[in-house]
Amino acid sequence: QLQASGGGLVQAGGSLRLSCAASGRTPNTYAMGWFRQAPGKEREFVATINWSGANTYYGDHVKGRFKISRDNNKNAVYLQMDKLESEDTAVYYCVAGSLGVHVFEYPYWGQGTLVTVSS
Repeated sequence: QLQASGGGLVQAGGSLRLSCAASGRTPNTYAMGWFRQAPGKEREFVATINWSGANTYYGDHVKGRFKISRDNNKNAVYLQMDKLESEDTAVYYCVAGSLGVHVFEYPYWGQGTLVTVSS
């Protein structure tokens, strides 16, 4: 199971840090990442990190503003979001699976945490 937290309401230009704790049958050898889904839109890739933390990939819309990290001792992954924009408003999902940018590459999904950016 994946449990995401840290969402909330923030003003444009502000920051939030999302956390995701993995438990149960989610091995820490999986890549972990984040997707998001805004109202009326499809889910889109945000960021992913491999099991060692050495490799990270970001969606074009968040490069330079978001940073993903993980702590395997805590079975956790984090998403530091800076310079937030109103377009970042979405439900953010924590995922675990293969290191990729597609929804189908991640068999494990958390329940989502809502991020709302006010302009």
